[in-house]
Amino acid sequence: MQRLVLLPTILATLFAIASTAQRAQHRLPGQESTEPEVKVSTEEILKQDQKESLKDAAELVRLAEEIKTDLEKNDRHVLSVATLKKTEEIEKVARRLRGRLKKF
Repeated sequence: MQRLVLLPTILATLFAIASTAQRAQHRLPGQESTEPEVKVSTEEILKQDQKESLKDAAELVRLAEEIKTDLEKNDRHVLSVATLKKTEEIEKVARRLRGRLKKF
């Protein structure tokens, strides 16, 4: 149960790291792009990735809260199939988010 409580904190830390990485892209001195179109498209891609990452993080938090609520409702050690499906969805979203963040 403590893991679910720590999930939002971990996600916030990941996004702070990701946004820092986006701002501090490594470029060699002679490799500045002279074409403004290339810069714009790269910036647009980064902005879109950021938006998608934020959506995925919100989804992770929502699913984690739903699972927490489901666990608090049950008195026994029995989980519903819907709760198990939510855990699978969390895994999918987390993989997608991790893959996007690994680009940086």
